[in-house]
Amino acid sequence: MLVTTTNSVQGKDIDYKGLVTGEAILGANLFKDLFAGIRDIVGGRSAAYEEELAKARQIALDEMCSRAQTLGGNAVIGVDLDYETVGQNGSMLMVSATGTAVYLR
Repeated sequence: MLVTTTNSVQGKDIDYKGLVTGEAILGANLFKDLFAGIRDIVGGRSAAYEEELAKARQIALDEMCSRAQTLGGNAVIGVDLDYETVGQNGSMLMVSATGTAVYLR
């Protein structure tokens, strides 16, 4: 399924199917939090958080695409990804994907 941030697809006619969303909320475990905190103190990137972020993003995109297929779409255009921390002390990561389900001809 084509997923794009643009509002059109060059050379294609578009039938609009509706708004679709996908969400993912993942908790980072205690050990990952501990090592990420140490990494933040000494500098550098936190691979543990990057992995969790990539997982959450893929789950949200997959869920959004599944909902687009349910509406009869074969693509999602105008996609926007939002990232938030939720829970006590920002202990959970939320990723939401929003777009317009379309059928491309």
